[in-house]
Order: sequence, then C-alpha cells, then structure tokens
Amino acid sequence: MPNSWSARGMAEATLAITRLGHRGDGIADTPAGEVFVPFTLPGETVLADCDGDRARLIEVRSPSPVRAKPLCRHFGTCGGCALQHMAPRAYRAWKRELVVTALAHRGLAPEVAPLVAIDPRSRRRAVLTARRQGKAVTVGYHARLSHRLIDVEECPVLVPAIEAALPALRRVLEPFVPVKDDLRIGITATRNGLDLALEGPARRGPALVARVVDDVRRMGVARLSIAGEPVLTLAEPAIEVDGIAVVPPPFAFLQAVEAAEIALGSRVVAAVGGARQVADLYSGVGTFSLRLARSARVKAVEGDADALTALAAAAARAAGLKPVETLRRDLARMPLAAGELKGFDAVVFDPPRAGAAAQAAEIARSAVPTVVAVSCNPATLARDLRILVEGGFRIDSVTPVDQFLYAPHIEVVARLSRARGGSGG
Repeated sequence: MPNSWSARGMAEATLAITRLGHRGDGIADTPAGEVFVPFTLPGETVLADCDGDRARLIEVRSPSPVRAKPLCRHFGTCGGCALQHMAPRAYRAWKRELVVTALAHRGLAPEVAPLVAIDPRSRRRAVLTARRQGKAVTVGYHARLSHRLIDVEECPVLVPAIEAALPALRRVLEPFVPVKDDLRIGITATRNGLDLALEGPARRGPALVARVVDDVRRMGVARLSIAGEPVLTLAEPAIEVDGIAVVPPPFAFLQAVEAAEIALGSRVVAAVGGARQVADLYSGVGTFSLRLARSARVKAVEGDADALTALAAAAARAAGLKPVETLRRDLARMPLAAGELKGFDAVVFDPPRAGAAAQAAEIARSAVPTVVAVSCNPATLARDLRILVEGGFRIDSVTPVDQFLYAPHIEVVARLSRARGGSGG
C-alpha cells in the first residue's frame, strides 16, 4: 500500500514497512523519503508519529508473521535491545545479512557462514549508568536516542548473577553517586564473584567504602574499584581463558559473552593452523594469545599497559605454554610495520570499532601468509579486508557470531591467506 504521509514535520501517519535498516529500525518509503520506525518489521502496516525521517510507533495494525513477544518488560523503552520482537530464524538471517551487505559495499563477496547463535542470559559483562534522582539512585540503561535513564529491574541478556544483583546495586552505589553527575558502572561476572568498577566523578573515601562492605559481600562482589583503583577486594576476580586464570584490570575490555569468546577463540586457533610464530595485535588480556600459546610462540601487542600486565601474569602462571612476548604499543598511531612482521607465520588482529586500516596496510605489505581478522564492526572490517585483498590476500572464511544479542551489532571472524602468486613488499 502507498504510505499516507508525504510531508516533513510532525505528523501521524499510516506506514508500510518494507525492510530493516542496519540499526534494526523498520524503514518505510514515502514521497518525502525514508522514514525509520523502531520496533517494526518488514511487511507490517503501522501507525506512527513522524518527525522528519524518524517516527515513534503508535500501533502495529498489520503484524508480520515473524513478530514475536519480547522477553523483557523494558523492551521498547530501554535503548539496549532493538530486536526482541523478531522471531529467532528471521532475526538470525538479518544479523548474518548485516555482514554480507557490509562486505558487498566494499566489493567483496566471500561465502559467509551461518550465524553462530548465542543464548539469552549469557552476557557476563555489562556497562550501566547510575544517577541520583532526588533521594533515590537509578541504575540502568539510557532510553533509545535519549539521555533519559531507564531504571532496569530485569535484563534477560545478562547472566543470572548480574541480573540478580541489580536491586542490591542501587543500595551499594548510593554513597558514591554524586548529586549532579552520572557514574558509569562496569560489572563483570567472574568465577569468584562480581567485579564492580565505577568511572566518573564518584564520591570516595574509606568511610564510604566501610558503609557498603556488608552489602557488597552479600551481593557477591569480589572487587570494587573506583577510577581504575581497587578500593575493596574480597576475592580474586578471575576469568578463565581456555582454562587459564586471568585477573583483568578494572573496566578492562573483555569479550562480553563467554560462549562467544569460545566460538571466536576456537576459530582463531583453527585458522592459524600449524603456525609456529604468531603476532596477536590488539591482544587485550589474552583472549587469543593464551589459546594460541598452547602451540605457537606469540607476540602480544596492546596499548593498555594494565591489560598486558594481566596477560603476562596469566601466561607465567599457566603450565605448558609456548613463550608469550608482550609489547606495549598504540597500534592506531604506530602500527607494526611490514618489516617488523618478518618471520611471523600468522597475524591475528582484533581492533576497536574504528578498525585497523593503517595496520591492515602494513600487513598487506608484509610477507605474512595467514591473517585472522576479528571485529565487532562489519563496516570497518570490510574496509580492512578490502585493503588486505588489494594487497594480495584472498578471503577463505567469514563467520558471524551473535555476541550482542538483540542489538544491531555483531562480532565477525575472518581468515585470509596469500592468493596464489601474491606477495608482500
């Protein structure tokens, strides 16, 4: 059916949704251009309140056959999830298509494997916001495209240990939350309890910590940190990487879902095959380095000194690993040059969302025969793969992993090898 709205500005309109955008919003085509309607699905007819190219869903008048009941009471107001209303098979097909489309935009058309699905209640790491509102403290996620904070009482993507701690978290945080500013809260489920880290203008001092010791213990917190400094440690907040204990620094980057980390790690190890010398770039605390060191010498390069310290300590404690050398380096500013990659049988890189264009260019100029790229951003991954392909590599495999359940983000691991006749330098 044609859409009834044809003018810019606030208007109530009946819209026909034809497809999903890359952020998970339904898209309606109108005479005035595309209109994005969150929480809608292709094939639906909806009533929406439109303002420019954005709209607020009022009513679904003709639902899609793949519309599903959301798992969470906060869905639709909380900005954390975009696609709980989509049936699993259709949802997984859409997530895989995000990767296919991003690669196609760079002129790449490798076979993309089926999505590696991840179950709900599996996310071991969350970043929340705490805000003082009157005498109460609100803890939760921001509303969609807003600074408004949703007081979260449940979150079905989180592991049960974190979800169960949400009510007590408000009480524990109350002494630390300033009057006017927000606090950023990192919470990670470790094997010995929760690792709780506060960032921002937190109130601090021994007296405040003493006030919450009993609540923290009952809540199952292993470590409480403020601005990167542990202020209370009741147990070692260790995670496991392929059976190796790692104690990450406060607010350290970790793969958010353990099952996703295992899926990525197993594919990285398989992709390097029999490599004896591997460079692991953007290594973090050793998600891949420690796995790779079971069969290869590893050079782990990372800009975060504390992450490298945690990696080195874990490698030193583990039995039977090949040597792991660490190097602190900001690879965005100073990538490993082609000459520095001489002698490596494989390179693994897992950069932030901005990708690793400069580093990919150096790898393309090197003689490294095998590359494994891991990314949480299909767009920058596609750009980096294009650089490698133009430098003589071919893409052997691409596997999407649904680490960010119900969100329009996805993790991807790709293996590349030198094309026949291709060479670096």
